[in-house]
Order: sequence, then C-alpha cells, then structure tokens
Amino acid sequence: MIIKNSEYFVSAVREDQYPKNNLPEIALAGRSNVGKSSLINTLLKRKNLARTSSQPGKTQTLNFYLVNDQFFLVDVPGYGYAKVSQKKRQEFGEMIQDYLETRPNLKGLIILIDSRHEPTKDDVAMYEYAQYLNLPILVVCTKIDKIKKSQLNKVKANLQKKINLNYQHVSFITFSSVTRENVSELGNWIEDKI
Repeated sequence: MIIKNSEYFVSAVREDQYPKNNLPEIALAGRSNVGKSSLINTLLKRKNLARTSSQPGKTQTLNFYLVNDQFFLVDVPGYGYAKVSQKKRQEFGEMIQDYLETRPNLKGLIILIDSRHEPTKDDVAMYEYAQYLNLPILVVCTKIDKIKKSQLNKVKANLQKKINLNYQHVSFITFSSVTRENVSELGNWIEDKI
C-alpha cells in the first residue's frame, strides 16, 4: 500500500458523530500503551499524526484518520488501564461495543499485543469478542525490536498458549515502529480488507 496522504478526520463517542461518507474502516484495538499511535504514525509515515504519550489512557474517543481519501483507520481507546474509574471504563466499553457491533463500514480489526508480555485477560477477551463479531482479524505483536532474536519463536508460542491463531480469518505479524519491521505486510493486510 502506498500512502499518498493522511489526516486526522474526527473524534467520536457516538454514532451520530461518525464520518458519513461510507468509506471502509479498519479499527485498531489494544491495551493502553501497546503502541497503537506509534503504529499509525509509522504506517502513515507521519511523526505526530496520532498523539503518542508515555501516559497510558490518553485516547478516550474513537479517532478517525482518513488515508488516501479511500479509507479510515480508527484508533479505539486502550483497555486495561487501571487509573481510569470503573464508570469511565464501562463508558469506553459501551462506546467500543456500539462501534464494533453496529458499524457496517468496519472491514477488519487489528489487535495489538505487546510482544514482551503474555496476552492479558483483556487481550484474550478482545480477541474472542472479535471472533464472535466474525471480523477479519490481524494480531500484531508490537515492540518486537525490544525482543532478542533468539526469543522470537517464544513470542508466538506465548501468544498461542492464550490465543488460538488458527482460524480462517486470522492473520499474525510482529511489528516494530523503530525498525519498521513488517510495515509493508501491515499495509498489504489493510489493502486486502478494504
């Protein structure tokens, strides 16, 4: 996929705020601080299009990024952030659920998991939920540059202990925004779904 242009389009918390132009959408979900913003910036070859923060829990809306005037990448609020109140977490959950279950434009879901850790209960729940929604899924193990080469096989093995990647509509890649590992594979997966 060749990125010609990209821009922040809109932030939304409910359906009437979503873009109205019926372009296909790919959503990105993952724990707070898993690297969603870095992945978006790396893929779109932009430094600060999606705001990165050392402070988890910053994304609190569905952020739509228009790419090549052809599709949207949708950054979903991170889950599993302890400092957000129970009420706020429930609101995020409902907002994400409404979007994922009712948006006909949604063509796939990218689930980001930190390669340095085993998938959390929240990661497993999001994966199983995506299976239930029958969406094409790309599981991306982020921050792979922080893993020794000798540990790469262990990353996938740890993932497979908690998440069965052997489903028809599931793909898997490792990713680094530092080394740009598998950026083109990520772009190809998106292009294939839109």
